[in-house]
Amino acid sequence: MERMKELIVLLNKAAYAYYQQDKEIMSDHEYDALYDELLELEKQTNTILANSPTQKVGYTVMSNLIKIKHDVPILSLDKTKEIEKLKSFLEEKEGILSWKLDGLTIVLTYQNGELVQAVTRGNGSVGEDVTHNARVFQNVPLKINYKGELVLRGEGIIPFSEFKKINESLGEGESYKNPRNLCSGSVRQLNSEIAAKRNILFYAFTLAKADNIDFKDSKLNQMEWLTQMGFTVVEHNKVTADTVEEVVQKYQKNVIENDFASDGLVLTYDSISYSESLGTTSKFPKDSIAFKWADEMAETTLQNVIWNTSRTGLMNPIAVFEPVELEGSTVSRASLHNVSILEELQLGIGDKIKVYKANMIIPQIAENLTKQNNIEIPKHCFVCGGETEIRILKDGKTLYCTNPNCQAQQIRSLSHFVSRDAMNIEGLSEETLKKLVEKGLIKNYTDIFCLEQYQDIIENMEGFGKRSYKKLIESIEKSKTTTLPNFIYALGINHVGFSNAKLLCKNFKYNLEEIKKAKEEDIVAIDGFGEIIAHSIYQYFHDEKDMELLQKALQYIIFAEVEQIDDENLHLQGMSFVITGDLQQFANRKELQQKIESLGGKVTGSVTKKTKCLINNDTTSNSSKNKKAKELDIPILNENQFILEYLSK
Repeated sequence: MERMKELIVLLNKAAYAYYQQDKEIMSDHEYDALYDELLELEKQTNTILANSPTQKVGYTVMSNLIKIKHDVPILSLDKTKEIEKLKSFLEEKEGILSWKLDGLTIVLTYQNGELVQAVTRGNGSVGEDVTHNARVFQNVPLKINYKGELVLRGEGIIPFSEFKKINESLGEGESYKNPRNLCSGSVRQLNSEIAAKRNILFYAFTLAKADNIDFKDSKLNQMEWLTQMGFTVVEHNKVTADTVEEVVQKYQKNVIENDFASDGLVLTYDSISYSESLGTTSKFPKDSIAFKWADEMAETTLQNVIWNTSRTGLMNPIAVFEPVELEGSTVSRASLHNVSILEELQLGIGDKIKVYKANMIIPQIAENLTKQNNIEIPKHCFVCGGETEIRILKDGKTLYCTNPNCQAQQIRSLSHFVSRDAMNIEGLSEETLKKLVEKGLIKNYTDIFCLEQYQDIIENMEGFGKRSYKKLIESIEKSKTTTLPNFIYALGINHVGFSNAKLLCKNFKYNLEEIKKAKEEDIVAIDGFGEIIAHSIYQYFHDEKDMELLQKALQYIIFAEVEQIDDENLHLQGMSFVITGDLQQFANRKELQQKIESLGGKVTGSVTKKTKCLINNDTTSNSSKNKKAKELDIPILNENQFILEYLSK
């Protein structure tokens, strides 16, 4: 089994290098030999893992997620922060201590060696059938060498490293809050291709049922057997009352090094029969308890708040305070995330504050004891001196630098220009753009169309080669024929998203010269456009530097005709909607937005009096958007309600 896993990693790495990076890290002969070895081992063990290169994955799209009632309710765990309680819990018994992973609990069922069902925990009694997505998890066995019925529980997670990559690939204001939320939304998607792209891992933690196997009354033996079957089992250790404190401390030291989110540990009795004899309370199983580390707090003094301008122009406030020791390290800074949190804490220079490490890793301000509330929001970017503005995003008020030529934003602006809804140039990732800028090959977006003159340099760049270069140039050539809305959106004009770009072009008959000559009052007259958007568009097309670049770009661009849509079919014309949270029926918020726009509607980022409804699957949450909708008496609909009321016409 270990050799199989080793071969899968090697072969997948070689395939990625060959097909995605135009590199060869092993010969064809060596690859074929390793592939044949893996194929033979799969036959010998009668086991196939989901990410095996021997499998051709077929993606599945579901119309809805079916509700499934659990045979045995999945209860929550009682919790403690005291080591002494763990000792008294064990008394003379042996226990198993393991990570309490912060993901999505899933129940897998196998029959005759085949994965037949995967169900989320749901409310503990009823979950959702996500079998189509479990089949594309990175490490779930599709086939095992066991013919009886097997039921096990585990946690679906997205590692921190993968979470970071996914967030870096998203557009402005669209980052996911944490790996757990992203994992939950991914597992509950209707299209399994989405889950496959997010590299979800499954860690088994409980064997619920296995026919005709003698585990000698030991859960530890169950875990070892699951490992032999090809499952990735959560890290665990046998403990007694005498050793549990020492083992807890070992786990604690490893928290900061883990590539996965954990919100504590789980202690359970090793004896299967003893565990079963204890039964449950109305809330908790009596054979297990969760341990959470008490947050170590330190009091200190706020010295400053600095603002870091990111590639997107987002200016993040960072609290700087007198250094303190927390969880074995010295900390002196903590992210405040956005303007809303800064205002909520009422921070002032010299304030006495309490700080801690969330999940023992990320420094946070827990409380402001003095609340002087004298921090001024900067009116100019500290990188370029450009004007700043506050924007309302899904997580609250945020500060942005409005200068599109800000050095901190250069890479992100180029990345936006080549993105799918803009010029759609494949092969120019943010990292590749950064390399091209550093080498002086790209100074502004028009230089992208002239990269062919640097063939030798690009072919010899790390991660490139002749094939990669050829694909890139072909993609650039293809992008030169585009639509006017795509091009307008690619320019990155403040406040002009893809939907506004389409509305702008439609109202000026897809004539760029007419758009350039338009006055602010002409643009304000467009339904859904306000003075801020109009001013931003007018200002862009009257900026000398922007127009120089535009004229240069137009030497390469051919505008394709845009298919005109029958206005009679636009039954959402004049309606504005807001979308928030994870979606189930649509792949993401952008897909739903495109559907609404195709029917004449508009999607905005904040709830106002003009909002027709807020679309949120968590209709009872206390999010800022939900609160605003309730204040304004705006309906809050989940996806199904929205589809029935607005799309099924």
